[in-house]
Amino acid sequence: MSEGAVEIKDLVKTYVDDRGRATFTAVKNISLHVENGEFMVLVGPSGCGKSTTLRMVAGLEKITSGTISIGGRVVNELEPKDRGIAMVFQNYALYPHMTIFNNMAFGLQLAKKKKDFILEIVGRTAKALGLDHMLERKPNALSGGQRQRVALGRAIVRSPIVFLFDEPLSNLDAKMRVQMRSEISRLHAELGSTMIYVTHDQVEAMTMGDRICVLRDGLIMQVADPLTLYRQPENLFVAGFIGGPPMNLLKGKVQRRDGGLFFVEAGEKDALTFPLKSRLEPLANRYIDKEIVFGIRPEHITNQPKEGSSVPVTLTVDIAEPMGSESLVYLKAGTGNLIARIHGEHLFHLGEQVTVQLDLEKISLFDVETEKVIC
Repeated sequence: MSEGAVEIKDLVKTYVDDRGRATFTAVKNISLHVENGEFMVLVGPSGCGKSTTLRMVAGLEKITSGTISIGGRVVNELEPKDRGIAMVFQNYALYPHMTIFNNMAFGLQLAKKKKDFILEIVGRTAKALGLDHMLERKPNALSGGQRQRVALGRAIVRSPIVFLFDEPLSNLDAKMRVQMRSEISRLHAELGSTMIYVTHDQVEAMTMGDRICVLRDGLIMQVADPLTLYRQPENLFVAGFIGGPPMNLLKGKVQRRDGGLFFVEAGEKDALTFPLKSRLEPLANRYIDKEIVFGIRPEHITNQPKEGSSVPVTLTVDIAEPMGSESLVYLKAGTGNLIARIHGEHLFHLGEQVTVQLDLEKISLFDVETEKVIC
């Protein structure tokens, strides 16, 4: 196994009360391989187990069962300082009474590195992060983005095998988050180190990760590169979590009509109905008169027909959000809204009837009981 590879196998974390009785299992027997030099993002809603998993990799949380290996070495019983990792926290965790230089150098001083070495590596790292002109300041004299750079610098100077990030950007404003995303991605490209990054923000996950591990209730839902997650979600949770706006998901039945198969949405009024042609027909054939969930991304509902792979449907505008070159249009369906991303400078009005095209090649069908994609 390469030096920076991380192997998580059958990992479980169960919390117990004072009497040793299990109260809650945060991580439920997950396995994940992170390649040497890979940027792996753990993403999911609050309480899904992502931070708990990261803290177990760091050695800050005791493992209930399973193994964690870094560079082929099982680290279950090793102290955090002996694992070859550096962690960047959400709250920066800087020493307020120390200068920026001393905050960055502290770990090296504890390791009894030579003074000249410390001066050289801290100076070089501070310059790369744009901190070289403020090394004598203290944290309270810095902005949130500058403090996060200091936390990054403190991790970098240690030359760890693996960098661990626990929601490091969540305390920053929107503009600074975008800037720091770019900074961290640039650092990853320059350092070539393994990085495991925890976030609840799927935009961060999509823009930063080589691969993304989506978690829910302590279980892994899917692990894939960003485009595969977006185009080929394996289950309803991933389909509804990834994307902004997320995939449209409507429940209905497969019915045979006029010699073909149709999706008929649940709900008596304004129910969405369209033919399941092309590649969808053999998928839906096993579900005649059964419930399924139809899924389509907003950008695959357009006002331009696509020869051979689109079907028109006429729906009523409920809400329209014009954004200049495109509009997000919420169209009334039987059980809710269907969100369409319509390109072009056009103002849609409440109650207006519009005909849009559904791209059949981009539709996903899901089993209601298993919540898995039908394939």
